[in-house]
Amino acid sequence: MVALVMVSALATTASVTAASSSPVPARAGTGTEPRPPGPARPYGSAPPPGAPGGEAWAWTQLTSRGTQVRYVSTDTSQQCPSLRYTLGTTSDAHPMHQVSTPMGSQFPTTVCEVGVPLTASGARLEQVPAAVLHPGDRRLPLPGWTSTSRPQRIAVVGDTGCSVPRTGTVQNCADHQSGWPFPTIANSAATVTRPDLVVHVGDYLYRADPDRENDKQQNPGCTTTADAASWACVVADFFRPAQTLLATAPVALTRGNHEDCNPSFHGGAGGAWFRYLADDLRADGSCDRFTDPVALRAGLLNLVSLDSSYADPSDSGSTANRAVFTRQFDQVNQYAQRRPGEDFFLFTHKPLWMVKAAGHTTGDVTWLTRVLSEAVADTALHRLARNVRLVLSGHVHLYQMVDFGTVRPPQLTVGSSGGPPDNGPDDLSVVGQPVGTPPQPVRQSITQTVGPMGGPGVFGYADLGHGSAANTWVLTFRNTGGRVLGPTCRLDTSLDDKSFLCPPGTPAGPGTGTPGDGSSYG
Repeated sequence: MVALVMVSALATTASVTAASSSPVPARAGTGTEPRPPGPARPYGSAPPPGAPGGEAWAWTQLTSRGTQVRYVSTDTSQQCPSLRYTLGTTSDAHPMHQVSTPMGSQFPTTVCEVGVPLTASGARLEQVPAAVLHPGDRRLPLPGWTSTSRPQRIAVVGDTGCSVPRTGTVQNCADHQSGWPFPTIANSAATVTRPDLVVHVGDYLYRADPDRENDKQQNPGCTTTADAASWACVVADFFRPAQTLLATAPVALTRGNHEDCNPSFHGGAGGAWFRYLADDLRADGSCDRFTDPVALRAGLLNLVSLDSSYADPSDSGSTANRAVFTRQFDQVNQYAQRRPGEDFFLFTHKPLWMVKAAGHTTGDVTWLTRVLSEAVADTALHRLARNVRLVLSGHVHLYQMVDFGTVRPPQLTVGSSGGPPDNGPDDLSVVGQPVGTPPQPVRQSITQTVGPMGGPGVFGYADLGHGSAANTWVLTFRNTGGRVLGPTCRLDTSLDDKSFLCPPGTPAGPGTGTPGDGSSYG
């Protein structure tokens, strides 16, 4: 089949204005109508670690054991609060379980967690020992779906931290529009998309040398070289900028290559991941390179997190550790085959089939990540299971959707939510290029860049809505302010021809069939 072409949404300033003039409205009766946003919380200064009473952060996270509320505090009491929620007609307070206590200067925190039943409502923290708590109203978001429904709106973000390397160019962390826009993107996602689930595809911690950052006043405790990967820097890079979003919806998280292990496999960014954000939290500061896939349930939508943080660390095309990833993809397929009538999204930091560069001749293409694609081909099925509908990734600092019109699911890359943008390809050159193992020609490519023929990427995030009328997923890209750029596309319900159906007016190559003619868009 001849490929369908989707050119950059930012071909000219005029086209940007036209595309951005109004967000795509939720359709009547689809179930994707926006919900009222939670209270906005200003991005600003906070008490330093060790201040009287301390500072605490709480959020809701999907785990392999169900929904959890997590709480991290720098207060010195080492006490956990209680979480009150309503189940049926009864409202009770449930003590949180202590996971870890303060451990040196990197992790001067008490970590607590508690499981919450799917049908619970009205979650609120009580008996909080910390002087300052985020969210300020003590209310935690809970899933809005049931065991027989699914999230209706998902915000996908990735590669969100502010880049402060030991050497080289430092990102402008104090500029939340064009320098480091993650705080603005998070607020836009919370107030414009108003999701009932947030998916983060990895890379939270970028401040390798906080001494070089320019927003120290807003981030006490994350200001010197020695502070790198400390709890205060986790707050600076993720919790403080994301606080409005975290107060709006539960999160599903996967690890990025910036959350890597240090040589001692203790502490560092990897230790911070396992202490605060991983599926199974650790108290000892330890770090592992490889962990098993994690299956998360969001009603009838299943998300499987695969840790690809050590897949081809230098992005050189290496296939080292292919057998490790083959075993992991076999596990992903086993999860999916147990629930053949339900949708599965695989989310993993390194993409399986992302196109970073493409020339004008067939085969002149750079794509990522070879070891993961070969590992999929080595599985017992030699592919991903049929009901794996979509792959969500980051790593490359771009937004891109490519599909193949085969049983291979579309690859959605959302590495555009904070880190310095990478250069993207010309979509016209991407279409038809052989990608993956075995090679399959790209049928459709949508890359958000500042020019019509590739170039630097555009900051933003993905908005996935599930329409009950069409019983499928609708995809849009939103920029820093939450405005829609480019086409709004609907995921085909076919499990054999996995592609996005896009609206009329989409430029298409000769011979392209119904996926691009818009006849079934709606």
